[in-house]
Amino acid sequence: MSIHIAESRDAMAAQAAADIAREIRSCLAHQSGVRIVFAAAPSQSEMLAALCAEKDIDWPRVTAFHMDEYLGLPADAPQRFGLWLCRAIFDRLPFAAAHLIEPGDDPMQTAADYAVKLNAAPIDIVCCGIGANGHLAFNDPPADFIDPLTVKVVELDAECRQQQVDDACFPRLSDVPTHALTITVPGLLAARAIFCTVPGAMKAEAVRRTLLGPIDPACPASALRTHPGCALYLDSESASALGTR
Repeated sequence: MSIHIAESRDAMAAQAAADIAREIRSCLAHQSGVRIVFAAAPSQSEMLAALCAEKDIDWPRVTAFHMDEYLGLPADAPQRFGLWLCRAIFDRLPFAAAHLIEPGDDPMQTAADYAVKLNAAPIDIVCCGIGANGHLAFNDPPADFIDPLTVKVVELDAECRQQQVDDACFPRLSDVPTHALTITVPGLLAARAIFCTVPGAMKAEAVRRTLLGPIDPACPASALRTHPGCALYLDSESASALGTR
């Protein structure tokens, strides 16, 4: 894993976006299209804004997916991750397609259908973050590192749900859905390249466990250390528990 520590959140985001843009251009130079999975979270806002400003990317050759979605919210709820990503990037750039997770009345079938879309061709890039509890997407601890599924229904743990309140996405814990759809850990690690952007002091302990603890389902993000093409972007706050700059 390559680790990049920036002095500020904006500098971290700019470096991550520049590296993601470089990877997209490199892929497009030798293949017909690029398939990217995006995370939806406030931690990704600055990086996505910087990525939107990158030049010389043939976005009509890029197909977008996202990695998780709440269950039980109204279709027009602003907290829906698909809608958040539409505002942050999907509606701002001319993608070939942006495949939203629409939970519908049968989440299990939705999971299976979305897995078919994801598995139709290799995923080139995953743009992700790390949760305060160490989760990847909505794979809360203990995560299944050998999950046979690509997408599944999960129950969100208390720390994960509290993070949504701390991030000002929901006013109260009782408003946060208890279940969601998520791409599994193996589904995310199947990507050729992973760019993980993690700002803020709230993530410092999760970052420490990810990098310095055992590779263990108790810290789902520790699985990133098994991937040969993962880059991690931190700011001074999220790197503060590592003991070095």
